[in-house]
Amino acid sequence: MVNEYIPYKVKILDIIKHTPKEWTFRVNRKCDEINPGQFFEISMPKYGESPISVSGFSDEYLDFTIREVGKVTEEIFKLNIGDTMRLRGPYGNGFEIKNYVDKEIIIVSGGSGLAPVRGILEYFYENIDKCKSATLICGFRSPEDILFKEDIEKWKSKFNVILTVDKADEDYNGSIGLVTKYIPELNINDKSNVSVVIVGPPMMMKFSIIEFQKIGIEDYNIWVSYERKMSCGLGKCGHCRMNTTYICTDGPVFNYAFGKTLYD
Repeated sequence: MVNEYIPYKVKILDIIKHTPKEWTFRVNRKCDEINPGQFFEISMPKYGESPISVSGFSDEYLDFTIREVGKVTEEIFKLNIGDTMRLRGPYGNGFEIKNYVDKEIIIVSGGSGLAPVRGILEYFYENIDKCKSATLICGFRSPEDILFKEDIEKWKSKFNVILTVDKADEDYNGSIGLVTKYIPELNINDKSNVSVVIVGPPMMMKFSIIEFQKIGIEDYNIWVSYERKMSCGLGKCGHCRMNTTYICTDGPVFNYAFGKTLYD
């Protein structure tokens, strides 16, 4: 019998340093099926575990984009290429690609919220004929905080990409403003055949949803990913429960028609 609480070892194949505090760790893949938006528990012996969403994957590797914000992630940032990392997972329900095929896709992300949706973007970049159109609105605090810069430039060749920052110096040539500023300006051909994905800080998600509702997008055409303290990943500890729903097993991805009913 397999003990689901015991992590397994993987090898770090590469480390991409986006900012001083946000790095992507690429490790060899040992799991079977996986969807964008699912997460793993990354275990550091003596220090604990941290739930981290998958930010990319292939048949050979998994990517985890991690922000250094506590003791566990501090220890992860001490690792080097060739070192081992311990994982449990994948856990939860991710973004199912079938929900976005043949649709006008709009993805809105804030900060590190771009990481969980990167897999969706990569899929439709490679299979652009499987969607009507694709738009990405991604926001960051400042130009120095932008993640996946090379990917964003690549996506511009096939997607409508709006990259914006909250603040910047006077000589910055890009867009400045919250992601919500750009939602009313979107050109949507068929509002009944659109799939909207929103991932980021809670307040950014809340007001982005309101802006989409204002322009006539129905709640059942919106998907969100909720962030909670998911300690076990198995629905046992109850730390991530919202009313009777366990975010670690029933989510973290929800259709907003149901997601709006969840409360702490």
